[in-house]
Amino acid sequence: MDKLAVRKALIEQRLNMPDRLQRAEWLQRVMRIWLVGRPDTVIGAYWPIKGEFDPLPALHRWKEDGELQGEPLRRRIGLPVIDKVHKTLTFHAWYPGCPMEEDAYGIPKPKDTELIVPTLLFVPCVGYGAGGYRLGYGGGFYDRTLAAIEPRPVTVGLGYTQGFVPDFEPEAHDVPLDAILNDNGVVWPV
Repeated sequence: MDKLAVRKALIEQRLNMPDRLQRAEWLQRVMRIWLVGRPDTVIGAYWPIKGEFDPLPALHRWKEDGELQGEPLRRRIGLPVIDKVHKTLTFHAWYPGCPMEEDAYGIPKPKDTELIVPTLLFVPCVGYGAGGYRLGYGGGFYDRTLAAIEPRPVTVGLGYTQGFVPDFEPEAHDVPLDAILNDNGVVWPV
Protein backbone atom coordinates (compact mmCIF):
# COMPACT_ATOMS: atom_id res chain seq x y z
CA MET A 1 0.00 0.00 0.00
CA ASP A 2 1.39 3.39 -1.00
CA LYS A 3 0.47 5.34 2.14
CA LEU A 4 1.49 8.67 0.62
CA ALA A 5 -0.88 8.21 -2.33
CA VAL A 6 -3.68 6.90 -0.09
CA ARG A 7 -3.27 9.89 2.27
CA LYS A 8 -3.39 12.35 -0.61
CA ALA A 9 -6.48 10.73 -2.14
CA LEU A 10 -8.32 10.55 1.21
CA ILE A 11 -7.62 14.19 2.06
CA GLU A 12 -8.81 15.29 -1.38
CA GLN A 13 -11.97 13.17 -1.05
CA ARG A 14 -12.63 14.59 2.41
CA LEU A 15 -12.20 18.19 1.24
CA ASN A 16 -14.59 17.57 -1.65
CA MET A 17 -17.38 15.73 0.17
CA PRO A 18 -20.54 17.61 -0.80
CA ASP A 19 -22.28 16.58 2.44
CA ARG A 20 -19.34 17.09 4.82
CA LEU A 21 -21.26 19.55 7.03
CA GLN A 22 -24.15 17.08 7.44
CA ARG A 23 -21.72 14.26 8.17
CA ALA A 24 -19.94 16.46 10.73
CA GLU A 25 -23.25 17.06 12.48
CA TRP A 26 -23.88 13.30 12.61
CA LEU A 27 -20.41 12.67 14.01
CA GLN A 28 -20.96 15.39 16.62
CA ARG A 29 -24.02 13.42 17.78
CA VAL A 30 -22.16 10.11 17.77
CA MET A 31 -19.35 11.63 19.82
CA ARG A 32 -21.69 13.25 22.36
CA ILE A 33 -23.59 9.98 22.87
CA TRP A 34 -20.33 8.01 23.13
CA LEU A 35 -19.13 10.36 25.89
CA VAL A 36 -22.24 9.86 28.05
CA GLY A 37 -21.24 8.05 31.21
CA ARG A 38 -17.49 8.21 30.57
CA PRO A 39 -15.55 8.88 33.79
CA ASP A 40 -12.92 11.08 32.11
CA THR A 41 -12.45 14.65 33.30
CA VAL A 42 -9.47 15.55 31.07
CA ILE A 43 -9.79 14.96 27.34
CA GLY A 44 -7.19 15.71 24.68
CA ALA A 45 -8.28 16.54 21.15
CA TYR A 46 -6.94 18.41 18.11
CA TRP A 47 -7.47 21.56 16.07
CA PRO A 48 -9.03 20.44 12.76
CA ILE A 49 -7.07 20.94 9.53
CA LYS A 50 -7.53 19.85 5.91
CA GLY A 51 -11.25 19.17 6.23
CA GLU A 52 -10.94 17.08 9.40
CA PHE A 53 -13.91 16.61 11.66
CA ASP A 54 -14.00 19.31 14.36
CA PRO A 55 -14.39 17.66 17.80
CA LEU A 56 -14.29 20.93 19.77
CA PRO A 57 -18.03 21.81 19.71
CA ALA A 58 -18.96 18.37 21.12
CA LEU A 59 -16.20 18.63 23.73
CA HIS A 60 -17.26 22.11 24.77
CA ARG A 61 -20.80 20.79 25.21
CA TRP A 62 -19.39 17.85 27.25
CA LYS A 63 -17.55 20.35 29.45
CA GLU A 64 -20.67 22.48 29.93
CA ASP A 65 -22.79 19.39 30.70
CA GLY A 66 -20.39 18.51 33.51
CA GLU A 67 -20.67 22.01 34.93
CA LEU A 68 -24.48 21.87 34.77
CA GLN A 69 -24.45 18.55 36.62
CA GLY A 70 -22.40 20.15 39.40
CA GLU A 71 -19.56 17.67 39.10
CA PRO A 72 -16.97 18.23 41.82
CA LEU A 73 -14.11 17.79 39.34
CA ARG A 74 -14.01 20.35 36.54
CA ARG A 75 -13.88 18.87 33.06
CA ARG A 76 -10.93 20.04 30.97
CA ILE A 77 -10.07 19.96 27.26
CA GLY A 78 -6.51 19.96 25.95
CA LEU A 79 -5.05 20.65 22.53
CA PRO A 80 -1.65 19.42 21.33
CA VAL A 81 1.53 21.45 21.47
CA ILE A 82 4.48 20.02 19.54
CA ASP A 83 7.67 19.18 21.43
CA LYS A 84 10.18 19.84 18.63
CA VAL A 85 13.05 18.09 20.42
CA HIS A 86 11.30 14.75 21.06
CA LYS A 87 8.78 15.07 18.20
CA THR A 88 5.95 14.29 20.58
CA LEU A 89 2.88 16.17 21.73
CA THR A 90 1.97 17.63 25.07
CA PHE A 91 -1.51 18.88 25.80
CA HIS A 92 -2.37 22.33 27.06
CA ALA A 93 -5.71 23.54 28.38
CA TRP A 94 -8.07 24.93 25.74
CA TYR A 95 -11.36 26.74 26.12
CA PRO A 96 -13.32 28.92 23.68
CA GLY A 97 -11.64 32.30 23.48
CA CYS A 98 -8.35 31.22 25.09
CA PRO A 99 -5.21 32.85 23.67
CA MET A 100 -3.93 30.94 20.64
CA GLU A 101 -0.84 31.05 18.42
CA GLU A 102 0.35 29.03 15.43
CA ASP A 103 2.82 26.20 15.83
CA ALA A 104 5.67 25.39 13.42
CA TYR A 105 3.14 23.80 11.04
CA GLY A 106 0.73 26.74 11.07
CA ILE A 107 -1.78 24.93 13.30
CA PRO A 108 -3.34 26.94 16.14
CA LYS A 109 -2.32 25.89 19.65
CA PRO A 110 -3.10 27.25 23.12
CA LYS A 111 -0.72 30.02 24.15
CA ASP A 112 0.61 29.95 27.71
CA THR A 113 -2.11 27.74 29.15
CA GLU A 114 -1.63 25.00 31.71
CA LEU A 115 -0.11 21.62 30.77
CA ILE A 116 -2.67 18.84 31.29
CA VAL A 117 -2.52 15.06 30.92
CA PRO A 118 -5.58 13.55 29.20
CA THR A 119 -7.10 10.25 30.23
CA LEU A 120 -8.96 10.14 26.91
CA LEU A 121 -7.46 11.28 23.63
CA PHE A 122 -9.43 11.96 20.44
CA VAL A 123 -7.17 11.48 17.43
CA PRO A 124 -7.87 12.64 13.85
CA CYS A 125 -7.95 9.94 11.19
CA VAL A 126 -7.01 10.65 7.59
CA GLY A 127 -7.97 7.02 7.13
CA TYR A 128 -8.55 3.94 9.24
CA GLY A 129 -8.82 0.20 8.84
CA ALA A 130 -9.93 -2.97 10.57
CA GLY A 131 -8.44 -3.67 13.96
CA GLY A 132 -8.48 -0.05 15.09
CA TYR A 133 -5.53 1.06 12.97
CA ARG A 134 -5.26 4.69 11.93
CA LEU A 135 -3.65 6.38 8.97
CA GLY A 136 -2.40 9.83 9.96
CA TYR A 137 -0.27 12.38 8.16
CA GLY A 138 2.91 10.33 8.52
CA GLY A 139 4.79 12.46 11.06
CA GLY A 140 4.54 9.84 13.82
CA PHE A 141 3.69 12.42 16.50
CA TYR A 142 0.79 10.44 17.95
CA ASP A 143 2.66 7.11 17.87
CA ARG A 144 5.65 8.60 19.73
CA THR A 145 3.39 10.46 22.16
CA LEU A 146 1.38 7.35 23.01
CA ALA A 147 4.58 5.37 23.51
CA ALA A 148 5.82 8.00 26.00
CA ILE A 149 2.73 9.19 27.89
CA GLU A 150 2.00 7.60 31.28
CA PRO A 151 -0.55 6.46 32.04
CA ARG A 152 -1.59 5.76 28.46
CA PRO A 153 -4.91 7.45 27.69
CA VAL A 154 -7.84 5.73 26.04
CA THR A 155 -7.45 6.56 22.34
CA VAL A 156 -10.40 7.24 20.05
CA GLY A 157 -10.07 7.93 16.34
CA LEU A 158 -12.46 10.33 14.64
CA GLY A 159 -13.11 10.30 10.91
CA TYR A 160 -15.72 10.17 8.21
CA THR A 161 -17.02 6.99 6.58
CA GLN A 162 -15.11 7.89 3.40
CA GLY A 163 -11.85 7.38 5.33
CA PHE A 164 -12.26 3.62 5.71
CA VAL A 165 -9.43 1.78 3.94
CA PRO A 166 -10.47 -1.89 3.56
CA ASP A 167 -6.97 -3.13 2.68
CA PHE A 168 -5.11 -1.08 5.33
CA GLU A 169 -1.90 -2.82 6.36
CA PRO A 170 -0.47 -1.61 9.68
CA GLU A 171 3.27 -1.43 10.14
CA ALA A 172 5.14 -2.96 13.10
CA HIS A 173 5.24 0.38 14.99
CA ASP A 174 1.53 1.12 14.54
CA VAL A 175 -0.50 0.92 17.74
CA PRO A 176 -4.24 0.26 17.35
CA LEU A 177 -6.70 2.77 18.77
CA ASP A 178 -9.10 1.69 21.50
CA ALA A 179 -12.10 2.90 19.47
CA ILE A 180 -12.94 4.61 16.18
CA LEU A 181 -16.05 6.72 15.65
CA ASN A 182 -17.39 7.92 12.32
CA ASP A 183 -20.56 9.59 11.10
CA ASN A 184 -22.37 6.22 11.16
CA GLY A 185 -21.44 5.37 14.75
CA VAL A 186 -18.81 3.25 16.48
CA VAL A 187 -16.82 1.31 13.89
CA TRP A 188 -14.20 -0.09 16.25
CA PRO A 189 -14.40 -2.21 18.26
CA VAL A 190 -16.98 -4.10 16.27
